[in-house]
Amino acid sequence: MRFVWAVVAFVLATLLIGAGIAQRTIFMGPSVQQMELSVEEPTPFVLVDGAVLRENPGQQTLLIRDEGDIFAAYGRTADMQAWLADASYTAIDLDDEGAPVSTVVEPTVVAGEEDGADADAADGSTDADAEEPGRNPEGSDLWLDSFVEQDQMITDMQLPEGMSVLIAKDGTEPAPSDIVVSWPLNTSTPWVGPLITAGGAVLLFGLVMYVLAIRHQRRGRGPRRKGPGPLPATEPIDLAVDSATIREALPPKEEQDPAATEPETPESAEEPTVQKPEKTERRAAPMRRRLLVLPALGLAGLLFAGCSSDSWPQFGEATPTPTPTPTVITPENQKPPAVTEAQASRILQDISATLEEADAAMDIDLAATRLEGLALDARKTDYALRKSLTDRPLPAVIPTDAIEVLLPQATDAWPRTVLVLSKSKSDDTAPPVILTMTQADPWSDYKVTDIAEMQASTEVPQLAPAWLGTSVITENAAAFLTLAPDEIAAAFADVVDSGEESEYYSAFDPVTIALAESIISSRDAVTQALVDNGAAETSSASFDIEPTDQPPVALATLDSGAIVAVSLVDSESITPTSDDAVIRFGDNAEAKTLTGAEEASKGVVTTYGLQLFFSVPSQGSTEQIRLLAVHQDILNVEVIK
Repeated sequence: MRFVWAVVAFVLATLLIGAGIAQRTIFMGPSVQQMELSVEEPTPFVLVDGAVLRENPGQQTLLIRDEGDIFAAYGRTADMQAWLADASYTAIDLDDEGAPVSTVVEPTVVAGEEDGADADAADGSTDADAEEPGRNPEGSDLWLDSFVEQDQMITDMQLPEGMSVLIAKDGTEPAPSDIVVSWPLNTSTPWVGPLITAGGAVLLFGLVMYVLAIRHQRRGRGPRRKGPGPLPATEPIDLAVDSATIREALPPKEEQDPAATEPETPESAEEPTVQKPEKTERRAAPMRRRLLVLPALGLAGLLFAGCSSDSWPQFGEATPTPTPTPTVITPENQKPPAVTEAQASRILQDISATLEEADAAMDIDLAATRLEGLALDARKTDYALRKSLTDRPLPAVIPTDAIEVLLPQATDAWPRTVLVLSKSKSDDTAPPVILTMTQADPWSDYKVTDIAEMQASTEVPQLAPAWLGTSVITENAAAFLTLAPDEIAAAFADVVDSGEESEYYSAFDPVTIALAESIISSRDAVTQALVDNGAAETSSASFDIEPTDQPPVALATLDSGAIVAVSLVDSESITPTSDDAVIRFGDNAEAKTLTGAEEASKGVVTTYGLQLFFSVPSQGSTEQIRLLAVHQDILNVEVIK
């Protein structure tokens, strides 16, 4: 019966293990589902709508093949359509049946219109327009992320609603047309593990039954002890036998078996002689039977090792415990933020690297690609000074190690503004840097408009999260602040000029007042220097501080206040009071370098640029306007003519 159980176990184990292996081999379907995107007419750009990529659930894998460089980027659909507004491109979308369909979209904006070009000039010769190279999409700040590969590109994406993919080469050559989108299919086989495990257990049971059956059979065929036969009839012993004859029949003493010399007992005569197996043979038999189990254990272990987590049923996964976070209510019709955190980090790194390269080469044209306004004017002066004053240090590098604060404007139009507060992790002595950058149109890069250093102890007001964004304070919203953004620069200038007599003196915090007093002290030092040099009777000094033409940047905070960035120009004029007097520059190397002269007969004007960041509270608040950051640069030294 044990043989029957063993055979049944072997057959059942074969079926179970075979069924488990078959699920992972011949019964397993394809692992991916593919969709080929056809392009009927070649164009420089292909825009794949996000709905095509989301046609099937799961991670999206984009495969693009073509000769040469292949460019792909993803971003907001509206942003990409705005970037492609002046170019012909192929749009791939889904029809009502869910099949991909391609359509050629013609330009809606005349090329060059964004730069203020005349429309008639743009509608010139068709042949001339055809020869003009297209716009290269590589390096645009508008993309959330971009990729460049050679001949073939395979990239995984997980695009949400409202996102699309742009495919191109260099903006002039036709875009790749061999495009395939694939999605993973569920190929998990949760019963492979249980089937193979059960098969291994049944196989082990069958081996045990087989070993027991063999053992039982061998015991049944072994030697059996027989009972004693009939005893012969007792006869009298013949004592007349010659003892000598008996002795001659016996073998020599040394050749006799020791056991033969012993008297034979009735028990020894009746028992048959059985040769006993040796001790080692008795121990080897059970050992061999134990070794028969090893193949089954090895097979089971091998099968267990080959089973991944997809081969086992998942009986409920642990759900993460939510952590309490501040609740931010999203307003209705909220626009998307201008940039994401990853996008802002990439843009800031590119700005820092570009300015570092421009500072080293003193290339103002390169710096102008990432700076504008007072920040660019300060760079121009610095480059002019460093060409003659070789010991003048380079401007500080914008830190990009960590972005502490990111406050993008929530908008889908242009221009767009972003506020960033970053700091360095490698240099503890470097102060945090706060800046605002603006993108004028879809085709422009972000440029820094205001930048200043912030003290590490400065407290930043409560801001909206980066994923939500904020709004730019308009003229209508300015009424809800204690002071309108376009009045802050003039109010600070009045505090500098009038001191405690200014009507705005109590509106600013002690840090702002300390800055104003330091400017007043520097003015007094210039006047005192004229007295010390004996020039007070032949020359006079005058000072003026006023806002620049650059409009302020104001972004709303969560407490209905705003962070406002303003720019001012502080002027210092020294003029002679008699016709015979002249203003000599002496040891002022900066004045000599910027004017190219040693003295001025009619006077000299030195201008400094101030970039200030303020935290302005809401109307009705008891808080004062707080100074967050300040930066000062020399802008020019000019001889009065």
